[in-house]
Amino acid sequence: MKKLIYITFASFLMFCSFVESTAQQDPMFTQYMFNTLSINPAYAGHANLIEANLIHRSQWVNFDGAPRTQSFTIHAPLRKENIGLGGTILSDKNGPSSQVGIFLDASYKIIMDKSSLAFGLKGGLNLYKAELTALNPVDGTDPIFQSDIVNEPLMNFGFGLFWSAKKWYLSASLPKLLNNELIDENLPAFEMNAERRHFFLGGGFVFDLNNYVKFKPTVLAKMVDGAPPSVDITANFLFYDKFWAGAMYRTGDAVGMIFQYEINKKLRLGYSYDYVISDLSNLSGASHELMIGLDLGKPPKGEKSPRYF
Repeated sequence: MKKLIYITFASFLMFCSFVESTAQQDPMFTQYMFNTLSINPAYAGHANLIEANLIHRSQWVNFDGAPRTQSFTIHAPLRKENIGLGGTILSDKNGPSSQVGIFLDASYKIIMDKSSLAFGLKGGLNLYKAELTALNPVDGTDPIFQSDIVNEPLMNFGFGLFWSAKKWYLSASLPKLLNNELIDENLPAFEMNAERRHFFLGGGFVFDLNNYVKFKPTVLAKMVDGAPPSVDITANFLFYDKFWAGAMYRTGDAVGMIFQYEINKKLRLGYSYDYVISDLSNLSGASHELMIGLDLGKPPKGEKSPRYF
């Protein structure tokens, strides 16, 4: 069984390496390590209780038309089953375009000696809208800008793998598999007239520095058609099992800080700050991200809080 699992995981990674590798369309989150379901359906049920996360991200403050994103995720395991169910509601506005996504997630977990491997599926739709008539194109007669796109439904599905143990994890996911066209097929085509596949590959580890401090480095690589790969490298420290503090670096884009505080066994608050280091630094401000996490129900007996992953 173990050999089969390893072969399956390796085959998945090989397949994803051939996925078309367009500028990023899906929203990104600096606090991805505390909200894994937003990028990987295989994480559904991993918390072994009902977990909900609400995130608001204001990106590139003071930049006209900068992205504003809200995300709500919730997931839980089925009682006495290795199955997890979850859901994601996403609202994202970026310049004249906006989308509201509603997706359902399901996972199946295989328990091994000292680790577990979960397979996940995601399915749902985006309601896409673009106020093209509000723009001021160079060519005012361009037919693309003569009408708006209002609530265009875009069905999609994806999948993921999540392999984890007590102090490490590996994650691979392709949340959207279909390249849906964004503009009416009767209008002239252009290169960005489609949703693009985003492939995420990441992992993390926890080291005990002493009885009161733990160190958790994580990495997340994001690959999307037409754009160079982007890698988030994060180093977080956990103090007294209550307070996370760390730093992040996103290749060629930003550096930042991450904080999270566990108010009690059920409620967590998080904040991150990104400072732009790319050419946009002369035009835009920093990015801010707020997160509220809520755990409901009782975790299995003996399970430690907070969870590392």
